[in-house]
Amino acid sequence: MNPSPTARPDVPFLDVRAQHAELAAELDAAALRVLHSDRLVLGPEVKAFEAAWAAQVGARHAVGVASGLDALTLALRAVGVRPGDEVVVPAHTFVATWLSVVHAGALPVPVDVDGETGAWPVPAVAAALTPRTTAIVPVHLYGHPVDLEPLLELAQRHGLAVVDDAAQAHGARRAGRPVGARGHASAWSFYPGKNLGAVGDAGAVTTSDAAVADRLRSLRNYGSTEKYRHDEIGWNSRLDELQAALLGVKLGRLDEWNARRRRVAARYGDALADLPDLQLPGAAAGTDPAWHLYVVRSPRRDALRAHLARAGVQTVVHYPVPPHRQPAFAGTPAAAADLPGADRLSAEVLSLPLGPHLPRPDQDRVIDALREFYL
Repeated sequence: MNPSPTARPDVPFLDVRAQHAELAAELDAAALRVLHSDRLVLGPEVKAFEAAWAAQVGARHAVGVASGLDALTLALRAVGVRPGDEVVVPAHTFVATWLSVVHAGALPVPVDVDGETGAWPVPAVAAALTPRTTAIVPVHLYGHPVDLEPLLELAQRHGLAVVDDAAQAHGARRAGRPVGARGHASAWSFYPGKNLGAVGDAGAVTTSDAAVADRLRSLRNYGSTEKYRHDEIGWNSRLDELQAALLGVKLGRLDEWNARRRRVAARYGDALADLPDLQLPGAAAGTDPAWHLYVVRSPRRDALRAHLARAGVQTVVHYPVPPHRQPAFAGTPAAAADLPGADRLSAEVLSLPLGPHLPRPDQDRVIDALREFYL
């Protein structure tokens, strides 16, 4: 049934079309520039974006690849993860974090998160290390930057690599420094819904290690850095010229769009702080989150989500099924792990509409609907 002419449209979870409308002329020009070029793969647009993105995050190198999953997988391979190794991962994350370990030939070893705070306890990470462990993969989940320093110190003591999953942390900062240059490598997704999103799949790895960057350039291109010479078994995972050109345009707006996200997050925090049984996200001391998602928690999550849907407010659960309970990992050691923190979060988390183009009237509808449910 079609809605009546007077029915108000839903409050969208994220309005990607509004982003493109704001930059229409610049995006059109960038796309046409590529279409009129004779270089469509690994050309000047990719080089320009790689240089700009490396500078944005404070790393010496950025290597564009085809997706965020490929970024994680190739980063793990580039830092030395081999088939049969173990890689420590958080229990609460998007499944791509775990899949990248499997694609690299290694075994994901989950460490549970704190059921109250969602934090990844460093002592628990340390307890999970074995002689087969070669890497640790912290995740800047929802755009909140992880404190990498204790994990880097732990890794140095044990000769491990740290590859941080920064797929949701574009523009996030900790202690004044951008995410993306502290670990041995940082993996990025430019999926369309990210703070910096392409118009399809795209990704990159940033690193200040020249050897890691060189290995990545080989791995993404059939194991080759010289045409028709293949030094290793590689992938076809290259950021294409069109996506790089469009990302270059959007990069110029990233800081401004993140500032808009912060204002929406602050408004939610002020308006919803008094609601019972609703846990709001906060910024840890010394951090400037990217606010990729605004994730609340409630023991009545499903009832709350149904109420918001009736009020025309779109929400998403990030994530309803933790990786260790996914059918893809059935029968593996991870599936048998006792991970109550991840199970609790998956039952309570709910992401509210948030984006740089969420107008104030739509913010009001979200706030009013939440207050109606609780008060």
